[in-house]
Amino acid sequence: MENKIAVVNSSTADIDIIFEFYDMAIAHQKKVFNKHWQGFSRSLIETEVAENRQYKILVDGQVACIFAVTFDDKLIWGDRDQDAIYIHRIVTHPDFRGFAFVKRIIDWAKAFCAENNLKFIRMDTWADNEKLLQHYTQSGFDYVGIADLKNSEGLPKHYEGISLSLFEIKI
Repeated sequence: MENKIAVVNSSTADIDIIFEFYDMAIAHQKKVFNKHWQGFSRSLIETEVAENRQYKILVDGQVACIFAVTFDDKLIWGDRDQDAIYIHRIVTHPDFRGFAFVKRIIDWAKAFCAENNLKFIRMDTWADNEKLLQHYTQSGFDYVGIADLKNSEGLPKHYEGISLSLFEIKI
């Protein structure tokens, strides 16, 4: 029997679940890589939920994956920051690894871009995370270069003093 999978907006009732997913992700990052997220403010997540920019992927009604989006990312993308949806903080519950959620998010984002006249789907990750670099390019993103962050004011703490690999899909 095929699973019923849906991408829907997160609600305020999901905020604690979102933080549970972030805690799982940080624990996983600490095991597999030399950098990890350093936590997120509750107000950031509340704002994203209120602005319909936090999403969850449900598998048979159960939260299996979460991600956030934004529509401007000037500190990371500089002069290229236009006509795009930026995907951030994809976290898959360990019980649902192998569901190819990045590809599902790309399909969702392509439809979103078509409806909202956007030209790019964009993502970033640590420049030295070879495993994620390969995963994103295999999922359909084009590698477009490295951004060295000079100013990370307003971004989560893990963006301080880092280099990011940038990825995009042109619609």
